[in-house]
This record gives sequence, structure tokens and C-alpha cells, in this order.
Amino acid sequence: MSEDIEKRKHDHIELTFKAQTKAGDTRFNYEPLFSAHPVSGDPITNSKFLGKELGAPIWISSMTGGTELAKKINTNLAKVAKKYGLGMGLGSCRALLESHTRIDDFNMRPLIGNDLPLYANLGICQVEQLLDEKNHNAIEKLVELLKADGLIVHINPLQEWFQDEGDRLKKSAIDVLVELLEKTKLKIIVKEVGQGMGPKSLRALMELPLEAIDFAAFGGTNFSYLEQLRSVKGHHDNMCLVGHTADEMVENVLDLKRDLGKKAQCTSFIISGGVEDYLQGFYLMQRLGMPSVYGQAKKLLEFAKEGFGPLDQYVGSQVNGLAMAHSFLVAKQ
Repeated sequence: MSEDIEKRKHDHIELTFKAQTKAGDTRFNYEPLFSAHPVSGDPITNSKFLGKELGAPIWISSMTGGTELAKKINTNLAKVAKKYGLGMGLGSCRALLESHTRIDDFNMRPLIGNDLPLYANLGICQVEQLLDEKNHNAIEKLVELLKADGLIVHINPLQEWFQDEGDRLKKSAIDVLVELLEKTKLKIIVKEVGQGMGPKSLRALMELPLEAIDFAAFGGTNFSYLEQLRSVKGHHDNMCLVGHTADEMVENVLDLKRDLGKKAQCTSFIISGGVEDYLQGFYLMQRLGMPSVYGQAKKLLEFAKEGFGPLDQYVGSQVNGLAMAHSFLVAKQ
């Protein structure tokens, strides 16, 4: 035998006693008979989303902008999106409404290319203000400036409430969204920022002609809690602990789809909020059974701050893991 084979056989003997398992992952059926190993670099099947072909059903969730560090982070994220064929949402682009000084923090289209989804981002309060000022053109110009495919509107009444310098909604978010859809032809994605959304809110959104609904569920980064951490008041309010997990939201969407039938105009989803790894993302997408991707922010932010190398290694492992999951696992219904 070669030295490599002999070493491997020796390792097998020595590690046999450590490699015993008890509790397993019961979310899946493991079917080892029906696929070959995936080939690295091949797109994962059924990864078309928002009208564009993705290399993998992973979404780079909206994070940051408006600081020098944000430029580094977004640049690394856009590069990794290009390499693996991922969709990307920009962080809040509010700063660009007042000045183009920090345009380089957000100008990621030259890096990500034209074939992948890239969406600008504004908060519901900023959208309401611009609509009240009869200035919806400013929203359209922002999307055009960034050569984005459309706009993500983040719905964050709790975050604004707990933010020391937060804005206040004068109307309900659903009324603002309806007006935005009436005034512009922009492609719109709606997301929360860490609490998720209950069934009544999901129903209202699914009845609108949106491109997608982004969960931003409870269990990931919670921006209401984040604002309390940065508040000079230094208090903690348990209202930030109210919310809906990604698992709960998947089940609610399934119930709503059955109930709404053809009335459901939006049936595409970004499953985000506490999605730890590709297995959880794969499971939730399989459970949902509708056009979807899974989104991450914290993990990607962590590696993007370090540099492109660590980010590339992490995303590569997620993409390869997803390919294996698609080949050999079936989520239990």
C-alpha cells in the first residue's frame, strides 16, 4: 500500500472509537443512491430568483453603508457574490439621498456585474417622507444611480422607536407601500430588521405585487435590541424580544398560500434571520417549496470585515454544502 493509504487506514483504526454518534439530524431523509457527487463550480439546480440565474440560492442580506469600513465590507461582499453567483441587498442608502459623497460605499454594480440581482435599500420612514413631499422621483433616481434592479424597503417601527434619533411613521407601513407601488414602477422587496412578521402582515404583503418578501426573522441580528445597546439612555426593553422565527414564518406562509390561492401576488421569499448554515437554509427552502433563497448577514459580515480570503472560504463551504444537500438530502414534510 502507498503511504497515504496506510496512514488513512491507521487513522480509521485510531479514530473509530471517537467517531460514535447518537442523536442525529432528523429533519432530512438521506438518499445516497440517486446522484453523483456535484462538480465544483456547477450552478445548483433551480436557483433562478428575481428573474435572474444564481449560482446558488444564497442572498447577501442588507447590512451597511455610509462609512469607510462599510466600503471595504460591501466591496468584499460584492466580489464574493460575483464569484459564486449570489444575489445582494445593499444596506440603507439613505445617505445618498442627501449627498453622493459616499457613493463608493454602495456602488457595487461594477463589481457584481449585470447578471445578478442587486437591490438598493431605504427605510419605510424615508419612503413615507419622500412620498409626502411628492418626491418619489428621488427614490427612482437612487435606484438608477446605483444601477440596482429595484428597491428593498425595510419595515422597522420597533427599531425607529428605540433609536434615540429615530423617525416616526405618520401612516401605517402598508399604506405607504401601496402608495409607493402606485407612484412608481420599481421592483420592490419588503423586509423586516430582526423581529420577523406575523401572519396578518405576511398576508397583506403577499396580496401586493412585490418581487419578494424578506423575513429578517427573530433569531438573527435584532436591530431593536441593537439600538438599545447604543442608546445613551442605557435601558433594556423586553419588547425587542417579541417576534417570529424563520421556521414559524415558513409555516405561516404555507398556511397563507393555501388560504389565498390565486389572490397571492407575491410568492417569492428570502428566508433570513438566524439562519446559521446551509443545512438550515436548505431545510427551510425545501419546506417552503416556493421560489426562495436563504439570506445571511452576521456570518458574512464577520468574514467580510476580516478580508476577501476568509469570506471566500466561508461562502465556498456554504455553496459546496448546498450542492451536496441538493444531491443527497430530502427535507421531511
